[in-house]
Amino acid sequence: MRDPLPNPAGPLVDVPWLAAHAGDPRVRVVDCRWYLGGRRGADEYARGHIPGAVHLDVDADLSGPAQAGPGRHPLPDAAAFARVLARIGVAPDSLVVSYDDAGGAIAARLWWLLRYFGHGGGRVLDGGLNAWTAAGHPLSTEAPAIPEAPAMELTPGGAPVVDKAAVDTLRRDPAAVILDARARERYEGKSEPVDARPGHIPGARSAPFADNLRAPSGPFRERAEIERRYRDLGALEASKVVCYCGSGVTACHDLLALALLGRADAILYEGSWSDWARDPALPAAAGPEP
Repeated sequence: MRDPLPNPAGPLVDVPWLAAHAGDPRVRVVDCRWYLGGRRGADEYARGHIPGAVHLDVDADLSGPAQAGPGRHPLPDAAAFARVLARIGVAPDSLVVSYDDAGGAIAARLWWLLRYFGHGGGRVLDGGLNAWTAAGHPLSTEAPAIPEAPAMELTPGGAPVVDKAAVDTLRRDPAAVILDARARERYEGKSEPVDARPGHIPGARSAPFADNLRAPSGPFRERAEIERRYRDLGALEASKVVCYCGSGVTACHDLLALALLGRADAILYEGSWSDWARDPALPAAAGPEP
């Protein structure tokens, strides 16, 4: 009988934990590198990744077809996501440790999807690839041969989601808080590289995911700092908290930070700004917060 796998209590694992347990067949390490334009995550994975890691792509593996739902990265359906997990050998008792080179901004999407589909084994490597190499650990260029696992029966709904109609109602509710995880220049409408129009959802507060980190692409801030940040944003006392970004990917980083603070009830706006901005009937605001 195998020894019990030490199970990190929270959604993060650190480099020493992963270095000690990455070889355990119950641990599945997933490289989630992905970029909005230019570089391809699969190419970066091929150049070097944490030994034993597999690669999953945001577009192909962690989203449904763009035409099948709201925004640029709608949620995959249960059967499709089950096939993805089976392909990389994930079983019900697996611990799935995701990482990227962006401080967890992309890796958090996999953590959140696992929660949404009822698998409690999702974790994010704090500090990601940069922390791994900074600790002196090697990278590999070999793709591991992992036996496919039986496809699990997944059920959506393990984490809350809302659509644009619900957000349009909640933005008028003084007891609710809506957080925009994009960079401030996108929130303020100074820059919009990909979506239909610039700006933000009226009433939303600017909460860039990068401010959860000690440094760009670095590890998370200390818990007390994160708590102070989200308290100042009004998210800890709000009746409901909704997080959005451009397409529902980096918003998961804010959701992860809130989960660290015990607010696992925070809600993802699935379509995010890419959904809201394409609907001319919905208003957009620009500039900094009042």
